[in-house]
Amino acid sequence: MVTLITAKFRVAGLLALAISALAVAGCGSASSSTSSTAAAAQPAPASSSATTSTKSSDESGPEELGTARGSAGTYLTADEGRAVYLWVADTGGKSSCSGACAKAWPPVETKGKPKAEDGVNASDLGTITRADGSEQVTYHGHPLYYFIADKSKGDTKGQGNNGFGALWWLVAPSGSAITSGGSSSGSTY
Repeated sequence: MVTLITAKFRVAGLLALAISALAVAGCGSASSSTSSTAAAAQPAPASSSATTSTKSSDESGPEELGTARGSAGTYLTADEGRAVYLWVADTGGKSSCSGACAKAWPPVETKGKPKAEDGVNASDLGTITRADGSEQVTYHGHPLYYFIADKSKGDTKGQGNNGFGALWWLVAPSGSAITSGGSSSGSTY
């Protein structure tokens, strides 16, 4: 009699376990279905993530250039205070930085004529057309770039970097390279 009662409890327990498993499987299925439906309903990105990462955060209009002060002196900024750099390998007002270089040193891009804030001479601003058709901001004819390791406003980690075969410098409001206040590291960036 005891084994008959034990057997009934085991069957009841297995039945309860089976019902629970089906309920969980049903919930998981509904959840997956909802997730994939939501994912399918979202529009595909307009461009690849690699391209997106090289764009400035203000893609809707003209880029605004301003200035900031740091240990190297007064330097140009864009994209709400991010430091901008010039690369000594660029010559003749043309950008030589593409591919891996442009991923580490994203070009300062604009939609329309860039604007000058206090401390920036508007007549020194210009643009060049990159190979991908985007417009890159120039200052005194120098194509301008951000540095991917500069994560916060005021970061100037790219100053004096010897990446991709040439030095990167902050840009003074005069348009010249600021060649002090940085470490000429042998970084691969």
